[in-house]
Amino acid sequence: MVTDSTAALTLEQAAEWGITVVPLDVAAGDRRFRDGVDLGPADLLDLVGSGTRVTTSQPAPAAFAEVYQALADQGVREVVSVHLSGALSGTVRAAGIAAQLAPLPVHVVDSHSAGLGLGFAARTAARTEGDGATVAAEAARVGHSTSAWFVVDSLDHLRRGGRISAAAAALGTVLGLRPILTLRDGRIDVLERVRTRPAARDRLVHLAFEEAARRGRPVRVAVHHLGNAEVAEALAERLRDVDGAVEIRVAEVGAVLGGHLGAGALAVVVVDA
Repeated sequence: MVTDSTAALTLEQAAEWGITVVPLDVAAGDRRFRDGVDLGPADLLDLVGSGTRVTTSQPAPAAFAEVYQALADQGVREVVSVHLSGALSGTVRAAGIAAQLAPLPVHVVDSHSAGLGLGFAARTAARTEGDGATVAAEAARVGHSTSAWFVVDSLDHLRRGGRISAAAAALGTVLGLRPILTLRDGRIDVLERVRTRPAARDRLVHLAFEEAARRGRPVRVAVHHLGNAEVAEALAERLRDVDGAVEIRVAEVGAVLGGHLGAGALAVVVVDA
C-alpha cells in the first residue's frame, strides 16, 4: 500500500498499517525539502513567519518507481497506490507514469481528496483483503466520499499556488468576510462567507453534522489544523455527537498542505466509514 505525504499520517501510523509514504517536495527560497521527512509543520511555520516564500511540487516519477521496485524486491506481488486529488496536484499522474514501468502490477487511485480524506482511504485499503482491483476500488470509494470544509486566514497562499482561481479568491475576501471553502470533486471552491472566526468554526461544525445526517450511514470525521492544536481539539470535542461517527481524529497538516492553507487554518473532513 502506497500513498503520499498529504495523507496526514504520522510515521508511526504509516508503519503500523503497512503504508509506504512518498513525500512531496517543498521549496523555500533556494532550499528544497521533503514533506514530513526533513520539513514538518513547525518548520513550515518558522519559514512562513520569517517571510520566506514556500512552493510545493509533486514527486518525480522516479520517486515512485524506486518505491515500487523496493516493494517488488520485498516479495510484494501487487501494489495499490492512492494519492492526492489529481485536480490539485500532478502527484497521481507521476505515480501513474511510474506504474507503467513497474516490475509488478500497480493500481493507481486518484482519491479526489487530501488530508485524512486521503489518509482514511489509504488506511481502509491497507485493511482490505482481496486482489489489487478490489482494494483499489475500496480506496476510491472512501476517498471519493470525502466532504471537507475549511477556513483560512488568507486566500493568498491558495491563489499563488494555483489551487484556487483569482476570481474565487477575490470573491472570498470581499467586504472583509471570512471565507469557508469546500473540497468538491477534488477541487477547492468558496462555499460561503461569514464575519468572524467563531462564526466560521460554528459553521464547520454545523456542516459536518448536516452532512453526516444526510448520509445516514457510518462516517469517519477528521479535524485538521496548522499551528492551532487547542482550537482543533475543542472543535473535535463538539463533533463527538455527529450522527454515525465511528471515529474522530485530529491531525496537523503537513508542510505541503500547510504551505497552501497558511497558519491558523482549520478543516473538518467527513468520509464514509
